[in-house]
Amino acid sequence: MTSPFIELFFGLWRNPTKQTYLFIGGSQDCLNILVAPDVDVVQLPASVTGKDNYLAAKLAVDDVSINVYRHDSLTSEQVLDLFVNHYKTRAVNRHGGRR
Repeated sequence: MTSPFIELFFGLWRNPTKQTYLFIGGSQDCLNILVAPDVDVVQLPASVTGKDNYLAAKLAVDDVSINVYRHDSLTSEQVLDLFVNHYKTRAVNRHGGRR
């Protein structure tokens, strides 16, 4: 089994028109997955027979933004809550982080 970094590198090398996007929620939470540009909905496997829909979204602060894909069950408020909670968890659990 190859590492995700190697798969990502060779995936970008073979198809430079795709880039990775962060997926939020569902079974693909926190993964970076290659997606063609200008895709509004991505359907990914959720289980043996199930599928999850991820919707394109833009996260912005002032004039800077990133594109992400959020699980269709999440509202915009829930996505922001997940970001804040992941950030807090990282800050607490890093070496020398707050306790």
